[in-house]
Formats: sequence, structure tokens, C-alpha cells
Amino acid sequence: MAGTLAGAAPGGEWQPTLDIEGPSPQARITVFFRAILIIPHILVLIVLHVVADVVAIIGWFAALVLGRLPDWAAGYLTGYLAWSVRVGAYGYLLVGEYPPFAWAPTDYPARVEVRPGPLNRLAVLFRIILIIPAAIVANVVTTGWAVAGLVIWLIVLIKGRMPVALFGATAAVQRYWLRTQAYTLMLTSAYPKRLFGDEPEEPRASATRPLVLDGTARNLLVLFIVLGVLGALLQGSIRSL
Repeated sequence: MAGTLAGAAPGGEWQPTLDIEGPSPQARITVFFRAILIIPHILVLIVLHVVADVVAIIGWFAALVLGRLPDWAAGYLTGYLAWSVRVGAYGYLLVGEYPPFAWAPTDYPARVEVRPGPLNRLAVLFRIILIIPAAIVANVVTTGWAVAGLVIWLIVLIKGRMPVALFGATAAVQRYWLRTQAYTLMLTSAYPKRLFGDEPEEPRASATRPLVLDGTARNLLVLFIVLGVLGALLQGSIRSL
């Protein structure tokens, strides 16, 4: 199946996938107040995150012994990550539908698929070190998107939807963040990859699965990287003052 291929990494490891139904029209009034509307979900995620940290620590010790996360830990962390992605998709202006306050909604237009499975114990032991390069990349591109966020917000506010190339680049940012978090939380053994998208496949499971980016979308990703690096340098300069 094309969806399976889109999530497959070399060696058969499963890369967590992000399904979004495409750049659809959004109500300008909700775009205008998006930063305020998302606050209740941010508060919920703060609580869920605290619990996720505890579950991840317990799961880390368990994975060292069992070679995989216990089912209860994998279930909670998967649900937490999916909730985070739904809120992120709304905050990133990828979708216009307000995220439900539900653990596992079935009809929200932003969905993730994660397949927890066997883990390499040595990779689990050094997970906090191994994730550093991917975490740096994820932080750079998300920071770069945030730097450009005001312009992106104005574009969506004026047009009433996100342009296709911008949608692809933004989805790539969120998908890479998803894969980085999934690896950190031991929900996958596949190291985060494919920031710049996938090869075309037919049939497509959704607009982002596989995530095929054109030249403009790839250039926007490069712009996010540059802005992210500049933002990090600026923050470092301010802190050193």
C-alpha cells in the first residue's frame, strides 16, 4: 500500500506518518483569533506533558528490560503525541477545524499513525544523546517557522486558506517534529528523516501521505532553516548581554 511505503524507513522501520486532508478554506475570524483560541488546548497539553514525562521515564527503564515500551505506556504516549499534533496543526494554520477535547477523535482532519514496536536496548540507553542532532533540526525549522509566523498568518488571513507550497513546507515542519518526538518517546525505532518530503507514490492516502514537496515548498523550508539559525544566534546574543 502507498500509505505503508510512505512511512517505511530503510530496514523496515516505521516512520510515524502525518495525514492532513489538504489546504482547505478557513474562516478568517478564527484565523484572526487563532493564538487566543488555542490557549485552552495549550493548558491541557501542559498537564498531559507532565504526565507524559513521568510515563516516558518509567517506560525508558521498562524498555531497557523488555526491549519495547509496555502497552500502557505506548498507549498514553501515542495519545499524548496525537493530541499535540492536532493542536499543532491548528496552531500552524494547517487546518481550520477546532481540535476536539477528546483522546482519540476519529474524524479530525489532522491524524497521526504511530506503530510502537521492538526497540534496540542500546539505542534506548543512549536515546537522549542520539536524539540531539534531530532535535536541533526540529528546533531550527520550528523556530524559523515562528519567525515567519506573522507573515504566514497574514497570508492565510487575507487569502482565507494556506497556499499549497506553504502548506507543504509547514506540514513538513510539523511532520519532522512529530517524528522527533516519537523517537524521543520511544514510540519508534526509526530515526527522524525526510524533512524535505517523500518520493511521489500512487495512490495517495492524503495530501501529506506521501508528503511530496515542489521546488517552492523546499525553498520555503530552506528559508525556515535560515530564519531558525538567525533566530537562535539572536537569542544567544541577547542572553550574552
